[in-house]
Amino acid sequence: MFSWLARIAAACLRPVRRYARMNKDDDGGGIDDPLLWCRDLDRHSLGEFSIAVVQANEIIEDHSQVEIGRNATFVGVYDGHGGPEASRFVRDHLFLHLMRLARENGTISKDVLGSAFSATEDAFLTLVRRTCAIKPLIAAVGSCCLVGVIWKGMLYVANVGDSRAIIGRLGRCNKIIAEQLTSDHNASMEEVRQELRSLHPDDSHIVVLKHGVWRVKGIIQVSRSIGDAYLKRPEFSLDPSFPRFRLAEPLRRPVLTAEPSIYTRAICPQDKFLVFASDGLWEHMTNQEVVEIVYNYPRTGIARRLVKTALSEAGRKRQMRYDDLKKVDKGNRRHFHDDITVVVIFIDQEVLENNLAIPEVSVRGFVDSVGPSDFSVLEGIDVTPSSM
Repeated sequence: MFSWLARIAAACLRPVRRYARMNKDDDGGGIDDPLLWCRDLDRHSLGEFSIAVVQANEIIEDHSQVEIGRNATFVGVYDGHGGPEASRFVRDHLFLHLMRLARENGTISKDVLGSAFSATEDAFLTLVRRTCAIKPLIAAVGSCCLVGVIWKGMLYVANVGDSRAIIGRLGRCNKIIAEQLTSDHNASMEEVRQELRSLHPDDSHIVVLKHGVWRVKGIIQVSRSIGDAYLKRPEFSLDPSFPRFRLAEPLRRPVLTAEPSIYTRAICPQDKFLVFASDGLWEHMTNQEVVEIVYNYPRTGIARRLVKTALSEAGRKRQMRYDDLKKVDKGNRRHFHDDITVVVIFIDQEVLENNLAIPEVSVRGFVDSVGPSDFSVLEGIDVTPSSM
């Protein structure tokens, strides 16, 4: 009986293994870092991709996905805070909203992408409204959201929060150059503080320097997010029994927004790869350091290499070797580094020109999940002037 069930299970898993090749970090000599998951190299519509995630929190708050269509690729990096509920929700809903809206509008455009963010925000706030009576702290759960879409030669990038996307492109003398595609919506940035002060001229505490860190209302660093309902609508205000989220005065209007910054451009021959990552990577590495590693090292395992480089730097700052850091359990790891997600998307011009057919696959980072993607809804949709 057992062997019969085993044969059925193996048969079911065989098609998944064709794509998966996912593992906890393993360098051939056993588990290297038990909190590091990776998918070293696989195919997408324009070439190959690599993804890696390392856990630091007791419950991982970084969630991510790569959706592979026949002629399109979608990347999502969702860095949660206050809990994993918002980042998981975004992973499960934003791409589906985007596909629905693309079909309804007959295109992908900046407006369609922005509407997908808005629909995801509205749906999550509805969930908060339904559950806050039994779980009030869900009103304080939020997520940064970084999305990239490559479709028919166009690149669309949208973000709220401080995850970041960069592109590595060849400059003069074939030198690799890092170009940052997104803005960090973080109160540590002077332009963000100026934006908040201009939007709230009557609020002298809209940004507060607390323990050497600039925070919105003295509470949160990011100025844009999905969720964080208590900083957006008075109905979700938390009572004084949760002092960590206490506002000095009642909320009169939203202090955070879910409106993304959106960037679009045509893919150029000089564009070699894209890197999407949560802020845990950028805390320890510069844009230029990242692109030079991606450009100069083998593709296989490149996302894992970036994560390990960041972890080595995090350990060095605390006078600890990475060999010792990787022995620290989840939860305690948060004292040394954040959850980190890295997705590297290579752009191979010959694949772009030949329009090779790629199986539609959905990959979800860290949870070892592979299945069919819903990109088929884009078949037959043409680029229109509104998408440019």
